[in-house]
Amino acid sequence: MKSRRFSLYISILAIVLGVTSSLVHASVTSDLMAEYQHSGAQQPDPQKAKAMWTQKFPDDSGKNTRSCSSCHTDNLHSSGKHARTNKPIEPLAPSVNKERLTDAKKIEKWFKRNCKWTLGRECSPQEKSDFLSYILSQ
Repeated sequence: MKSRRFSLYISILAIVLGVTSSLVHASVTSDLMAEYQHSGAQQPDPQKAKAMWTQKFPDDSGKNTRSCSSCHTDNLHSSGKHARTNKPIEPLAPSVNKERLTDAKKIEKWFKRNCKWTLGRECSPQEKSDFLSYILSQ
């Protein structure tokens, strides 16, 4: 009887944590989307971001090219690795990695760092909005 009750508690806890995680994603990302719209972004376009995900951009030397998929792969459900350091990168899709998109400061930090490294500049509020909507759809 105790083992059944314990299993029931564990199941309920798993459901509550899953719902809580989804609510955190929704709250953080909706706040960021509102901030991007306040900064001039229009309706987010995940298809635009999907196309940009594999688009090649010149690196600092102008010779090599980079894309978001260079490190994160074409499949956001898969692990990637940094193109220069080979450091592993956990899957970006929140449906696979519950830790993704739960901290606005981290999201902004990585947008700034990755946009500068990949595009050679910071992303616009529209691009951030598009990318965020694309990542959330995964």
